[in-house]
Amino acid sequence: MTPRTSKSVKARPAAAASSSLSSQPAVAPGRPVVELAGLRRRLAAMLYESMLLLGVLALTFLVPYLILGAVANLTPPGWLLWAHVFIVLGGYFVWFWRRGGQTLAMQTWRLQIVAIADGRVASLGRCWLRYALAWPSVLSGFGLLWALVDRDRQFLHDRLAGTCIVLLPTLPKG
Repeated sequence: MTPRTSKSVKARPAAAASSSLSSQPAVAPGRPVVELAGLRRRLAAMLYESMLLLGVLALTFLVPYLILGAVANLTPPGWLLWAHVFIVLGGYFVWFWRRGGQTLAMQTWRLQIVAIADGRVASLGRCWLRYALAWPSVLSGFGLLWALVDRDRQFLHDRLAGTCIVLLPTLPKG
């Protein structure tokens, strides 16, 4: 898959497709050309993802610490709690991104994370880099606002990690 910014998902000859974006590699014959996901769709998927993460955090974070506090009357320090959240969410995101480039919310919205270099599912290192860069990018809001001025409307953490989010074509009903 090779990402494109145009709204059309029709395959084009390799020479024409490679000239549409100078930062994109040439399209290999027989490989589909896909479009980059729109900003509204990505933001909607982020909102949906945040609701799903409440369940993930309740199960892996809240329940153990409630039990720990009730049984042992122990409260871990704040830095340990944040480290736990970072690791749990990192495990969630990286596991899904490596298994096919999609979290649960991304599957619903037909989005997929791919490496810009080759259009394939991002490597383990690239997934962890994207995850680590997403924290300051999303929490500050700067990385999301970056998409308003980026030539491909990509988030800053995607641009820095060498990834992009593409819109998958609809499957024919049948």
